Amino acid sequence: MKLGIVIFPTKELQDVANSYRKRYDPRYKLISPHLTLKEAFTAEKDEVESIAKELEDIAKQSPAFSLHFHKISHFHPTNNVIYFACEDEPKLYELHDNIHNRDVLQHEKQYSFVPHVTIGQEMPDDELHDIYSRLRMERYDYHVPVHQFHLVHQLENDTWSIYQSYTLGE
Repeated sequence: MKLGIVIFPTKELQDVANSYRKRYDPRYKLISPHLTLKEAFTAEKDEVESIAKELEDIAKQSPAFSLHFHKISHFHPTNNVIYFACEDEPKLYELHDNIHNRDVLQHEKQYSFVPHVTIGQEMPDDELHDIYSRLRMERYDYHVPVHQFHLVHQLENDTWSIYQSYTLGE
């Protein structure tokens, strides 16, 4: 089973992100705009229960927090991805670290953790630079309260769906 752990931002930020994703993200229809806490990983069905229990424990120990998305950035030349970037939030990094330090959740990470919400990907270099040049001139100011994170799983049609949600601090 293919799983991931994400935070879904407010509807306001999702709507803005989707307005770009419709044009610049070929994976637009597969999952709603999100901030990835743990990249996609594979687990056997019998492992999911222990993963869910670990995530429940992590959520109980983690306080709610807020994120401030304030600019557009990109991962070029490593990856042709444009995204909404957020200011550093220590509680987000603590949550990320707590998830990755649990035995049942330790898997090799492909990338360093850079909190973001993707708005465009898999585009040619010229298009990325053109879009980024235009979007970085705009002002962005989205405050996102974070009270939950979600274990998501990939369905047979490649879309992602919530498997279980976890409320922080409960």
